[in-house]
Amino acid sequence: MDQQKNWAGNLIYQAKHWYEPESVEQVQAIVQHASHVRVVGSRHSFNDIADSNDTIISLAKLNQILTLDKDKRTVTIEGGVRYGELSSFLQEHGFALPNLASLPHISVVGACATATHGSGDRNPCLSSSVRAMKIVTANGEEVQFSREKQGEEWNGAAVSLGALGVVTEMTLDVIPSFEVSQYVYEHLPFQQVEQHLDDIFSSAYSVSLFTDWKQDGFNKVWLKQLDAEFTPDQARPDIYGARPALANLHPLPGLEAIHCTEQMGVPGPWFDRLPHFRLDFTPSSGSELQSEYLVPRQYALEALKAVRNMRETLAPLLHANEIRSIAKDTLWLSPCYQQDAIGIHLTWKDNWEAVQQVLPQLEAALEPFQARPHWGKVFMMPKERVQSFYEKLPEFRQLLEKYDPEGKFRNKFINTYIFG
Repeated sequence: MDQQKNWAGNLIYQAKHWYEPESVEQVQAIVQHASHVRVVGSRHSFNDIADSNDTIISLAKLNQILTLDKDKRTVTIEGGVRYGELSSFLQEHGFALPNLASLPHISVVGACATATHGSGDRNPCLSSSVRAMKIVTANGEEVQFSREKQGEEWNGAAVSLGALGVVTEMTLDVIPSFEVSQYVYEHLPFQQVEQHLDDIFSSAYSVSLFTDWKQDGFNKVWLKQLDAEFTPDQARPDIYGARPALANLHPLPGLEAIHCTEQMGVPGPWFDRLPHFRLDFTPSSGSELQSEYLVPRQYALEALKAVRNMRETLAPLLHANEIRSIAKDTLWLSPCYQQDAIGIHLTWKDNWEAVQQVLPQLEAALEPFQARPHWGKVFMMPKERVQSFYEKLPEFRQLLEKYDPEGKFRNKFINTYIFG
């Protein structure tokens, strides 16, 4: 078998067997015969959460959109569908998802399994849109999970880190399509964030702040405004001292904006504005690493000050640091379980040797603020610290033991951070 790598190229998968099934029946047969199984989607995790020393299943060929129920406002997809294709389909039929991550290239199931998110004070993580799933569990049976039938157990299943089984189908809630206009502002002083953090993040449907910490402030403010709530003549001449960009910009300094979604207040459909990057381009700056820490909203400013205090250490290793807001949810393993949060996302240069020296320092600086790592990014936090953030972890372990008593879907990552 040829070497299989993740999206960024920083991880080589260790599996002895790699399968790309074309039917649920093939998935069931593979699961039944394997000793240990993990599933990859778009391979966008930067750590070994999806790796296996035995068998990996790629759902790339199970990529059909199955049904759209206009009355119930739901869409059902196979496990390999990416957000970009799903978004285009929904738009054609007059529907939308409430929010998207910065990349449309990622798989829906993979993003939901790890509580991946977009931005916006009113927008919870992407997993909150999931209404039902069909999962091939350890004995090869396909089990139906739904928000209506499972009750509290659903809150454990919706963000499962791939440890419950192979998600072959997923049903999501949809809403009527909507238009968004995107505005970018430059050079937001840190002092303005200190004084107006809540005002800044509530100023649009989705807000992102970007900095490379080479200066004391934020290079760019990205505002994604709902056209239904906002008209172009309301565009602000400045955002707390940040001035409107004069042309489309890339989030990372020095890169051309050709990869990015349209800015300058030009209205467009939700799926072509909420992500930062266009589906028809590879968004990477080249090889990179990513980390993210989710901080309870009440600690947001103090956490940002802690990061700012490390800027001389961070700047040489960073492409960009993005700050976003996320609304609370009820999902057991979501970093936003029952609390609004701020995400501190770091896109590192591809220098793992240096990054792994800095990560413990950063995590120590963020420790007073209950910063919890994104499940699919690189982090160095001790397992005991990670586990301490999730009060429903005992119930989640029971859920896994119910459907996978032998631990077929566990790997090193799950054994360390869930059962460790």
